[in-house]
Amino acid sequence: MTFSRRKFFAVAGTTAVGTLMVSPMKGLLAQQAYGSRYAIGYGPLLSDPNGLLDLPRGFRYQVISRTGTLMSDGSLEPSNHDGMAAFPGPRNTIILVRNHELSNTSGTKVQVPNPYDPICKGGTTTLIVGRDRKLIKEFSSLGGTIRNCAGGLTPWDSWISCEEDTTITTATNGVTKPHGYNFEVPAKSTSPVEPVPLVEMGRFNHEAVAVDPKTGIVYQTEDRGDSLFYRFIPKQYGNLKAGGTLQALRIKDRPEVNTTTGFVVGQKWDVDWVTIPEPNPTTVDNVRVQGRTLGAARFNRGEGIYYDGNKGKKDKNGKDDKKSKGEFYFTATSGGPVGGGQVWRYIPGEETIELFVESQSKDELDMPDNLVVAPFGDLILCEDGGGDNFLIGVTPSGEIYKFARNALETGEFAGACFSPDGDTLFVNIQSPGITLAIWGPWTGYRGYRD
Repeated sequence: MTFSRRKFFAVAGTTAVGTLMVSPMKGLLAQQAYGSRYAIGYGPLLSDPNGLLDLPRGFRYQVISRTGTLMSDGSLEPSNHDGMAAFPGPRNTIILVRNHELSNTSGTKVQVPNPYDPICKGGTTTLIVGRDRKLIKEFSSLGGTIRNCAGGLTPWDSWISCEEDTTITTATNGVTKPHGYNFEVPAKSTSPVEPVPLVEMGRFNHEAVAVDPKTGIVYQTEDRGDSLFYRFIPKQYGNLKAGGTLQALRIKDRPEVNTTTGFVVGQKWDVDWVTIPEPNPTTVDNVRVQGRTLGAARFNRGEGIYYDGNKGKKDKNGKDDKKSKGEFYFTATSGGPVGGGQVWRYIPGEETIELFVESQSKDELDMPDNLVVAPFGDLILCEDGGGDNFLIGVTPSGEIYKFARNALETGEFAGACFSPDGDTLFVNIQSPGITLAIWGPWTGYRGYRD
């Protein structure tokens, strides 16, 4: 009888007997799955009696909100929960700004009085959560957009919501404005924002963004098989509406390279940037073509991205690493030899990029999408694969472990983000549309076994 690594974790976590069996099996399983060490993480996943979320021992969750419930503004909570970020609110509350990845033909629409495009269903909702992790208030905060997939938080406490759709007006589709833009939603706004497309950030299949707090430069991913990795250099720090310059990353020694295969984990490559001549083409969708013509590197479905300021990072002697530079991690969801995904690391202070993690089997990593850097230094990846979907932990040294399993066995994980105090991980299950809070012994053991 053979077990995949994924199947083993699912079975071992279902009973007390399974929990006791884990330790003797792990050494053999690690050799089969990796040929090297992997992270134990927080231990086996325990079957949830409610059939929603399997977690390690000591961790708990509660549902914050669900699609279809009545919100504070009188509208129904929209569907298709996706990217999300957490911000500090007044009186120790937490503010969540959440995307809804809605096309024009399906799902529960985001209802606002001032939509960007009245025919379009996508947008964002804002949630106020108390210290007890219970919902206090919820309302629509941006509407009239298409497929708001992910986005990113800014150092000035706003959420950039990204359209993953480049629909333009035609005689038959009813759309009144061009799409494929980013929109900014201040976290502390108490009513729907005026929807202003940030056109100089580019019109393309936007997925996610992350901001360098030192420079204000915004790094952007694009969800296509031939996507590019972009940066937007604003004219004014913190004022994206003032415009700026859009550029795409080029690997110096390998211009126009397709990064899906042919790269070794840990090998650094020097990069530079090419300027996109026309970031807002309104009749075609060719921003990536412009960049590729200038030598920009291709990534297989760029999705989640997050900035790591390296707070508390240690050097080889275990002391605070004062030379450590901030870095960005981003996923290429379908990259790698088996299409199971990659995680790339870009270091702006060095102008280098390297492959950080690459799936060798969809049992170990299956199409990572959104990601967040945890306060304790690990990455938390949201899987969007075809089978069971997990929240995947990745240690700073690149070891992988399973943190949570979607026991519904339907819908991707999305929008993982930590509360400002680091105690709570919020995450969405996109379908049927559920937002959850998870807490537990985050500083617990996440060691390795040969």
